[in-house]
Amino acid sequence: MKKLQLTNTYDVCRSGKPKLCVVMIHGIASDSTTYNAAHEYFEAEEQLKDIRFVKMDLLGAGLSLKDDALNYDYDEQVTALHNAIAELKSDVPLVLVGHSLGTFIVTRYASIYPDEVARLILISPPVYTREDYSNPLFKVGMEAFKKSIALRNADVLQEKAFINSMNNIVMDRNNYDVLAKIKVPTVIIYGGEDQLIASHNIPGLLKKNSLISAIKTKGRH
Repeated sequence: MKKLQLTNTYDVCRSGKPKLCVVMIHGIASDSTTYNAAHEYFEAEEQLKDIRFVKMDLLGAGLSLKDDALNYDYDEQVTALHNAIAELKSDVPLVLVGHSLGTFIVTRYASIYPDEVARLILISPPVYTREDYSNPLFKVGMEAFKKSIALRNADVLQEKAFINSMNNIVMDRNNYDVLAKIKVPTVIIYGGEDQLIASHNIPGLLKKNSLISAIKTKGRH
């Protein structure tokens, strides 16, 4: 098997001398094209010219490695992300941005390598507590989520990358505790109409950890 490493699909710093490196990780049943709409903004804003923007495909997605021998779990995704970041050979502060599933992965990364990460930005992070996983309504919500994905691409639900990402990462009951104990400044950005992330748990999370702040916007997941 090839070395576990995520594939860069976008790596730009308009000044050529970055002061900050921002690495963006997408969510489940998606790929790095999630951030395509952000490209025009990055490339148009003069105040962002000194920032290096990088986006990557997770294992099993886009241009990154897909292999039935993979488990698609935290160990593999974090290892692949760590190897990819090392390949950037960056010596400026690192900001990790994650969306949905990507928020779990960048949070776990920062919990393992807190000295490497200057800040986390979590977009639509599911903040499920252990109690949520035991709630019968949670299973109903997960099934509704899968049906919404099936409307776009039913085949993805049968892929090992999707199944194992759900089982090994999304359903990991330690996720909330890992985030609550994070030692890296973290900003949560979520939509007021997002029904997938259990946003009612965010106020309690903010009380547990002063390094975490939240910005509520309009919109969905």
